[in-house]
Amino acid sequence: MAKIAYILLCHKDPDAIIAQAEQLTAAGDCMAIHFDARASREAYARIQGALQANSNVTFATKRIKCGWGEWSLVQATLNAVQAALEAFPRATHFYMLSGDCMAIKTAEYAHQFLNDNDRDFVESHDFFASNWIKTGMKEDRLIYRHFFNERTQSRRFYTSYDVQKKLGLTREVPADIQIMIGSQWWCLRRHTVEMIFEFLAQRPDVIRFFSTTWIPDETFFQTLVRHLVPREEIDNRTLTFLMFSDYGMPVTFYNDHYDMLLGQDFLFARKISPEAHELKDRLGQLYSADGVDFHISDEGRNLHSFLTARGRVGRRHKQRFWEAGNTLGPDRDVFLIVCKKWHVAKRLVDQIKSETDIPCVEYLFNEQDTALPDLGGIETTLLKRSRHRRALVRMLFDSFETDRLVLCIDPSDIEIIQDFCADQVKTHVLEVECEYSDDYLIGHARRVGLAGQDSPTETVARLVPTLHNAMEYESELIRGTALDRHARLRETSDRAENEDAIVQFLNVSQEQAQAIMRLDYLFAD
Repeated sequence: MAKIAYILLCHKDPDAIIAQAEQLTAAGDCMAIHFDARASREAYARIQGALQANSNVTFATKRIKCGWGEWSLVQATLNAVQAALEAFPRATHFYMLSGDCMAIKTAEYAHQFLNDNDRDFVESHDFFASNWIKTGMKEDRLIYRHFFNERTQSRRFYTSYDVQKKLGLTREVPADIQIMIGSQWWCLRRHTVEMIFEFLAQRPDVIRFFSTTWIPDETFFQTLVRHLVPREEIDNRTLTFLMFSDYGMPVTFYNDHYDMLLGQDFLFARKISPEAHELKDRLGQLYSADGVDFHISDEGRNLHSFLTARGRVGRRHKQRFWEAGNTLGPDRDVFLIVCKKWHVAKRLVDQIKSETDIPCVEYLFNEQDTALPDLGGIETTLLKRSRHRRALVRMLFDSFETDRLVLCIDPSDIEIIQDFCADQVKTHVLEVECEYSDDYLIGHARRVGLAGQDSPTETVARLVPTLHNAMEYESELIRGTALDRHARLRETSDRAENEDAIVQFLNVSQEQAQAIMRLDYLFAD
C-alpha cells in the first residue's frame, strides 16, 4: 500500500502548519517540513515543539531564505526531500505541498489511487515549443545568468540582465537535457526521487546551470523527471487542483466550494482561503475518514466561475476600451428579448416574424448554429461574434437592409445588454420572466456545465437557491441597465398585460400585439 511523504514548503502561520501536519499524518502518512529561514526563530521553534512527539514529521536539516523566482525554492525542496528520504524509508511517494494546500480526498482514496497508477505525476511541457509561458521572459530565463531577485532587487536584476544582453554573454543549455516546464506541485515515486539525487551527484553542472536560471521551480524537477523516467511512466499533470484568474493570480477557495472541490479528479486543492474556517475544518476531518464515495464530475472550473463571478471577485459594469470604438448609430432600434428559457424566446420570435416585418435573430451570442447570413467570416464562431459584437450587429442591420432588429439574449450576458444600452442606438429590452421549478434549475445546472452528469442529485440540489438568487440578481441588473426602455413579459401575468408589454417594447399596434400573444403554449416546457 502507498505511503506518502509530504514535502511542505511554508513561511508563515505556525498554527495552520501544525494543524496541516497533524491532519495529514493522522492516517499513517508522513511529512518533511521546510520553514523559510526568513521567518522568525520563535515561529519555527513553536512548530518544532508542537510536532516533536510526532514520529511521522521531520524537518529539513538546513533552512534556506527563500525568494520567489530564485533557486532557493528548489534548494529548500531538495533539503526537505533529502530529510524525508532518510527519515521515512517506507515512504513510496513524495508529494509537494504548500501551506495553502489541503486534501480534497481521503487518505484511503489517495493511497488506492497511487497503488492503481504506478507513475510519476508532474506537469512538464517542452520549454521552447509549448505556450506554457504566456508573458515575460522565455528563452532569456535560461541563456542569461540571473543572480538577483527581480522582485526585491529589481534594479540589480535588470542591470545585470541588460549588461549580459549588450555584451552577448549568453550560455548554452546542457546539451543532453531537454528543458521542460510546468507546475511545481508534483507527486513522484521513491525510485524517481532517488534517481534524481544520484544524477545530481554525478552532474554538478546541471545544478550550476539551474541555480542561475530564472524561476527554476517551474523547470528543475520537470526537466529531470523527463530526463530520467520513461515517458510512459509519467502522467503529465498535477494531482493538485489549482486555477488562475484572468490576471494570472491563483484562485482562492472558500466555504461554499466544498462540494465542488470533492468532485474534482485531484487529491489536493490550492489555494484555500485563510478565512475559510468551515472549509478547512471539513477538509481536515475528511482526510482520515473511511469509506467515503467520491463522485468525480470535474465541472469545477465552470462551477467556480458561476459561484464567484457574481460577487466575490467583483462585478464589471464599465465598457472595455475596444468595445467603445464603434457605434450602431442613433437612427436604429435594437430590440433585445432577454429570456433564460431559450425555447420560450424562440417561440416569441417566430410570432414577431409572422406578424411584423422586423428581422429577428435568435441567440447569436450563445448558439453556434444560429441562422445568420454570410458576413465575411465574423459570424463563423461564437468567440468572433462576442469579441466584435457591435460590428456584427451593424453588419446584420446592413445585410437585412433595416433600421430595426430583434435579438435574443441570455440574462447572464449582462455585459452585452449594457454594451448595447451604452451605444447611441436606441436599445429596447423585453425581459421575459418565466417560472422555474427546482427540477428545471437542476437540469439547467447540468446542461450548462455547472454540474456534471454524474454529480449526485442531492449535491446539485444545493445549487438551487444560488441559481434562484443569481436569476434575481440578473433581473436587477437588467432593470438598472435598460431603465425607461424596459418592459416585462410575465408567465404569471394575464394576456392583456403581456399584450401591453409587447406594444411598449416593439411600438406596434394593439392588434399586432394581440396577434403576437395569441400563442397559448408560449411558456410551456
